[in-house]
Amino acid sequence: MPLFSSLVPAAASAFGLQSVFAAIFVPQANEKFYDLGGSIGFISTTLVSLYYPHLKLKYWDRIPNATLPPITYFAPRQILMNAAILAWSTRLGSFLFSRAMKAGGDSRFDEVKHKPVAFTGFWMAQAVWVLLVGLPVYMVNTLPPANHPKLGRLDYLSLTVLAGSWLFEIVADHQKSSWRRAKENKEHDDNFITQGLWGLSRHPNYVGEVGVWAGMWLLSGGSLRTPFFPKGAWLMAGISPLLTWFLLTRVSGVPPLERAGDKKFGDDPNWQEYKR
Repeated sequence: MPLFSSLVPAAASAFGLQSVFAAIFVPQANEKFYDLGGSIGFISTTLVSLYYPHLKLKYWDRIPNATLPPITYFAPRQILMNAAILAWSTRLGSFLFSRAMKAGGDSRFDEVKHKPVAFTGFWMAQAVWVLLVGLPVYMVNTLPPANHPKLGRLDYLSLTVLAGSWLFEIVADHQKSSWRRAKENKEHDDNFITQGLWGLSRHPNYVGEVGVWAGMWLLSGGSLRTPFFPKGAWLMAGISPLLTWFLLTRVSGVPPLERAGDKKFGDDPNWQEYKR
């Protein structure tokens, strides 16, 4: 099956689910479920990309005795990558959803959620994000298990990058949450966090996020560089970490946080020192 045709089910899942969420939440001007919708999008699109051939045989072609195979049926690379993206999505989605509910919403959407067309555009942009960032996993899932090469040294290095980056992100989020709780309990009066990983970087969670997808992309290489994929397929999948880096450093991550910090603490010499 040609590469782009094999990715159609994943694309249909990504855009279909976000369209459903838009149909529900845009009329309500409700942004609280936006990040959760993205995480659910990753989970559903991952499972569709992995199980689509078997779902088609069983429910569309109605092949007698067609079944959905156990996870052990798939290649080790597929198992590792799918487990990683499902775990990452579940953890991040629950964390962001809990934060949005506690805060009573997401300030990023204070204005746009009252503009139906623009707010719908955000949901569709999220579908693009789900599709492109998860691309290494979806592409690997299109290859039958028997055609995947065995894991090698580069794959274990990739796993180390992925796991280490994810741990870095989790620790950073935990440290920030603990700092906020302590501030709410009046245990300190610091204006911004400079402890732990936040003393090394102003945005360590984003560093971990980029590392996760860089590791995922590296891990996909063993399969995407085989003759079963067109030349350049692995490089095409590299849009995943590149897009993650671009969005976090140029669009929705660092820029608004830096502007907010400058607005609040611009005259604070400690903030100026921290930014150096």
